[in-house]
Amino acid sequence: MINTPDFNEINSIMAYLKQVPFEISRKELYNAASLYSGFVPGKEESFKTCFDTLVYQHYMAKGKQCSVVGESLARTLHDHGMHLAMTDFFKEHDSRSCVGIMGGHALARTDTMYREIVMLSKKLTEHGFYMLSGGGPGAMEATHLGAWMAGRSLEETDDAIGMLLAAPTFRDRGWLTTAFQVMEKYPQAEYVSLGIPTWLYGHEPSTPFATHIAKFFENSIREDSILTLAYGGIVFAPGSAGTMQEIFQEAVQNHYLSFGISSPMVFLGKEFWTEEMPAYPLLEGLMERGKYKNLRLTLTNDSEEIVSELLDFHEVIKDFTIGTIHE
Repeated sequence: MINTPDFNEINSIMAYLKQVPFEISRKELYNAASLYSGFVPGKEESFKTCFDTLVYQHYMAKGKQCSVVGESLARTLHDHGMHLAMTDFFKEHDSRSCVGIMGGHALARTDTMYREIVMLSKKLTEHGFYMLSGGGPGAMEATHLGAWMAGRSLEETDDAIGMLLAAPTFRDRGWLTTAFQVMEKYPQAEYVSLGIPTWLYGHEPSTPFATHIAKFFENSIREDSILTLAYGGIVFAPGSAGTMQEIFQEAVQNHYLSFGISSPMVFLGKEFWTEEMPAYPLLEGLMERGKYKNLRLTLTNDSEEIVSELLDFHEVIKDFTIGTIHE
């Protein structure tokens, strides 16, 4: 039985839900236009009042861990909508063809690894894969730029990268403007990619090159989704703590065959993954001692080897029925 105080609290929560700066009932993924609504390329001050920034400011003002019932409910309802929107996305796009690239957000556009990831993502997209990343800057941006430039020439892709060099990192003025300028010069509607960023790291802007963007408040849901959905395999580019977390989270899923298959774990950068951050020999050693099972590990500097590995795996699972958390 609901008493008067309960009714009053419900009415208060309903009133709160009406004034948050985001749609709690949204059932569509974002894109560059909707996430950055209000941003005008070339007018950097407009970033401060665009939709994404206003939501982030509200999020920070209320607290990353918020105890206000109305705010917690609003965020939960929004994230549930993102979950449903991704379900619809994968009704149209075969999840067995979804490949993720994980890597550092700090990777500069001027770094040779940035171009390497762009070209790898471009090749994979042209082979029919759908690229997935955490949807932020650095290696994540490179992933979606490559997917965006699929079907275009090497010269056009290098020109696009060259346009971005005016703002090497997301901390540099013009980072977002130059991305929109590339999209305007090289429009496309044929290839899709999925970025899954979070307002928890809202100080890192989401890349507009992702044609579909599922932005979450709850980072744990977001992290799990990124690794779960990349059934076609994951490429680990050089990164830091976040990338290391993703490596071992993915290893656990593959070890237990949590979703029926073990997807390839491909490490791009032999020196980095064996010396600077020796995760690869650690995993190999654990496999040899039986602490991990079922892992499909590859270490390489060769993007062609990565494409071949993922294409071979796709042939293995092309008739495999995948049951996911989104079905």
